[in-house]
Amino acid sequence: MRMVFDPAEAGQLRATARDTALEDPTLAYVLLDLAEHGVDLNACRTWEDIRSERGIETAPAAGGEQRVA
Repeated sequence: MRMVFDPAEAGQLRATARDTALEDPTLAYVLLDLAEHGVDLNACRTWEDIRSERGIETAPAAGGEQRVA
């Protein structure tokens, strides 16, 4: 499954890439790639997957706090 952008959204991504190319060429490349190819949703990982791969533990919320990402 692939998420693609409509032509207007893709055009906005390309325009932003042009505007940022000199300051941040990596960001420009990523934006152009998104505009061209979209996002392969089958290759996406969840935050839970990343945490378990890297051994990141979550601390329980103290004192009734609610943690929001």
